[in-house]
Formats: sequence, C-alpha cells, structure tokens
Amino acid sequence: MKYFSTRGDKTERAFCEILLEGLAPDGGLYLPVSYPQIDAATLSKWRALSYADLAFEILSLYIDDIPTEDLRAIARRTYTEAVFGTPEITPLKVLEPGLALQALSNGPTLAFKDMAMQLLGQLFEYELKRRGETLNILGATSGDTGSAAEYAMRGKAGVNVFMLSPHGRMSPFQQAQMFSLQDANIHNIAIEGVFDDCQDIVKAVSNDLDFKRKYKIGTVNSINWARLLAQVVYYFAGYFQATKSNDEKVSFTVPSGNFGNVCAGHVARMMGLPIANLVVATNENDVLDEFFRTGVYRVRGSADTHETSSPSMDISKASNFERFVFDLLGRDGARVKSLFDDAIAKAGRFEISAAEHAQIQPYGFVSGSSSHADRLATIRSTYEKYGAIVDTHTADGLKVALERRQPGTTMLVLETALPVKFAATIEEALSLTPPRPAGLENIESLPKRVSVMPVDAQAVKSFIQAHV
Repeated sequence: MKYFSTRGDKTERAFCEILLEGLAPDGGLYLPVSYPQIDAATLSKWRALSYADLAFEILSLYIDDIPTEDLRAIARRTYTEAVFGTPEITPLKVLEPGLALQALSNGPTLAFKDMAMQLLGQLFEYELKRRGETLNILGATSGDTGSAAEYAMRGKAGVNVFMLSPHGRMSPFQQAQMFSLQDANIHNIAIEGVFDDCQDIVKAVSNDLDFKRKYKIGTVNSINWARLLAQVVYYFAGYFQATKSNDEKVSFTVPSGNFGNVCAGHVARMMGLPIANLVVATNENDVLDEFFRTGVYRVRGSADTHETSSPSMDISKASNFERFVFDLLGRDGARVKSLFDDAIAKAGRFEISAAEHAQIQPYGFVSGSSSHADRLATIRSTYEKYGAIVDTHTADGLKVALERRQPGTTMLVLETALPVKFAATIEEALSLTPPRPAGLENIESLPKRVSVMPVDAQAVKSFIQAHV
C-alpha cells in the first residue's frame, strides 16, 4: 500500500514514511492510492474477532512495511481491557431500539482521541526505535487531542511533544489534564488566539521543510493518516455490535469540528462497510453544515469563531475536510490545491458547482447544527428519558441524529467524551455534578506547567529550538 498527496504530488510513499511526517511536502494530506475493498465473506469473518484483532486486520491492509507479527503485537498491546475498561473497547449503550451511543471515551483521558492516540504512541515508539531516531511532535488541540497525545507519549523513548492550545478556551478539566503533566518530554504552549490560529501555526512550521527536517517535526493531529486510520476500526466494531448480518445498514452521527472523526467513517464506507448515512453534527461553528447544505466552504476568522459549551468543536477551518473533497472531486489534486491553497488564501472561501454538490449524496453525507440551548435540552431529555448523562459534544450529535434518523436503520451516535470534562454545562442542564473517575477528583488544583505565547509561528519555532 502506497500513499500520495491530496494536492497533486504523485510521489508514492510507504506507511512508515508518512507516519513520522504529517503533512505532505506540497502542503497536502496523505491518502492511500486506493481504498482496500472488503467483501461479505471478510465482514463475516471479522465479526467474531476481538477489537485488537479487528484492528490488526484493518491496519494490515494499509501497513505493509511493519512485519505482520510486530503489527499484531502492537494492536494487542494497545487495545486492552486494562486501558479501555471493557473487553469490547467501544461498547454500545442502547438508548432505545434503533438508537445507541457508541462509547469511545473509556481511555486514559476520557475522550475518543485516546482510541487513535494510544496506537500512535505505540507506532511512534516502535518505528523510532527501529530507525534509531528521535521525533519532536508538534500538535494543536481544541481540547481533547492534546491530553490524549500527551498521555500516549509521556515517557516514550525518543519523543518530545509540543502541544498548542487556545489560551483560556478549553474547559478547566481539559486544561488541568494537559497542564498538570510534569514529564520532561511534554511541553504545553497556550496561544493567545483560537484553535484555528494554533492549527495554522502547526501547518506553517510543517511547511518550513528545512526547519521540519532539521528538528525532526512530526504531528499527531488528525492530519496524520495513521491517527485517522486507527479511527476507522471503531466504525467496523460499532457496525458488528449493532447488526446480526451484513445485509443490514447502519448510520453514524458524528459530532464534528475538524472532520477527522467522520472522515474515518468515510474511509470505512469507501472500503465497503454498509453505512447508510454519515451525519455531520456541528455546533454554532457551522462551517461544515453550511458546506453540506450549500456547497460553500467559508472559513471564519478568529473574531467570528464562537466560543461555545462544546469547545472541542470551536473550529472554523476543518483540516481533514480536504481528504473528502479530494475524493468528491475525482481525486483531482490540482483542483484541490486551487481550492484549499489558492482560493482559501485569497478569499477565505470556495464554492463547488451544483453538479459537484449533487455528488455528495452518493457518499451518504448529511448534516445539521446545534446551539447551547439545544445542548441543554438534549442533555435534559436524554437524562429524563434514558437515565444517561451525555457530554456537550455528544449532545450535539444526539440532537442532529434525532432529526436525521431513517425508519428501519439503526443510528449510532459516537460518544466523544465523558460528561465530567464539561461539568459546568452538565450542572446547568441537570443541577447535578457528573461523576468523576477515581483519581481525578482534584485534578484542577494540581500544579500547572504551560507557556503562554502570541499567535506567532516564529516564537513557537524558537521555543522548540530551545527545548530539544
């Protein structure tokens, strides 16, 4: 299996080359040259597998430069009941017939990002040891990627982490998870801007190829194909739990800001998983909902990016969206470059044609948005009707899922975080404090280690130079 860029660079690279690289040299994202196709017999065989062995089977279709037994061992080390709390790893929580939550938040940082980040930590350590090299990871987070990356990489040999986050815009619990880490290889940088500013700095540093190579810069954001690949696995796992035969279809609703989580669903569907719809649920930052409704992709500036009670989705420039548009436009790299590089840089927006917009339907994408009032109402109704407490992002997903359900098709809503991470809104909605896992009772009071910086890529480069 080889990979190439969404922006026209046809150079084909192996998995372990792109594992440590992040963005392609032309600024594009990596995708496989073709998607492996899964037939009914393979689906039937996979139904009986443990999550770890299912992960191995899917990963092995995309990774042919790690020996088979090594890859199987990596998958089995990653997806254990000890780390994720249940043998199913991502169990379904049935709310009513035809509607369930898929629990993705049982990992160390209580968010779905652990599902991929724990694997990425194992892959990085394996490959760096094999090469005898080190890696400086540069990432951006709107809330959950940062802590998941840091917990996965802390203490890992040969790895330093430099994680950018928007200053003051994460929940107190999210900030505490990251900033309380005292490991020497973990560096938190709070940027005086919004998430998109952090993401732009990561891309600017990654696009400085001389700096990137000299300081061995890698990325753990979902622009890294390996992370997105890991997320493909739980779509298969959810499907198998929700169905009895391959004749059934399932829809997934995915709370979405950066488009990475739902892009993994797109990959699973392209492989042949029987997915009816992929429902994109946004908050007030509805750039993705606007696109799926109108064909207009309109990036918002920092001043127009709303600060909401589902802060991990406070994003107006969806990095992974480029991967889907590449497929939508017939894998035309030059066209994708003209949209995501030229048009966005000059006008902050692009619009696809009516004929191109009509082609979205065969890919199964639909969308909707949610507001703070909707979140509160959904949290209350979910608790009253089902006795379940959901976090704010999952509430966005449930609200849109209920609008987009189709009779006869099971709807799985991806649970993205545990409610404790957004306790203030849960208390506003339910007048009760969500339960905390043991050991996290006083995390906000722990000493914090963080550097605050302006929106300045050069300042971040200087910080990296001083700490490697």
